[in-house]
Amino acid sequence: MAEVSAALARAAAICGERGAQLTPLRRQVFSLILEAEAPIGAYALLDKLRGLRAGAAPPTVYRALDFLIAQGLVHKLERLNAFTPCVEAGHDHNHGHEHPHQFLICTQCGATAEICAPAVSAAIEAAARAEGFMPAGATVEVVGLCGACG
Repeated sequence: MAEVSAALARAAAICGERGAQLTPLRRQVFSLILEAEAPIGAYALLDKLRGLRAGAAPPTVYRALDFLIAQGLVHKLERLNAFTPCVEAGHDHNHGHEHPHQFLICTQCGATAEICAPAVSAAIEAAARAEGFMPAGATVEVVGLCGACG
């Protein structure tokens, strides 16, 4: 619980530095994501949020998620249609909140790991530019077996 509290304090500071506000609702949604043992879907978040806020509705969760993504605090995993906290949020890294990131997703147990391999992102960007494409960003999701399942 101390880790979640520390992450929430860092998130509030990050938002404040950017002129954004981590409202109580956004804080609750982010807390639920931080507490989840695995990436969590929007409707699972909504179910948990309804235990805290009776009137919570899907737009409530999606607006909070959009904010958290825009602030670089969470990532959306397209393959899983789920959300996970950014491992670098609040850390002193030189990428800003648009850092290169890739995800390793175990198809057996569902474990997910965020990695930051700038060479992978650079290779994707170079290949896209060679095709005349101007990339705005990319998220790589690699599926396979984790060390425990492999």
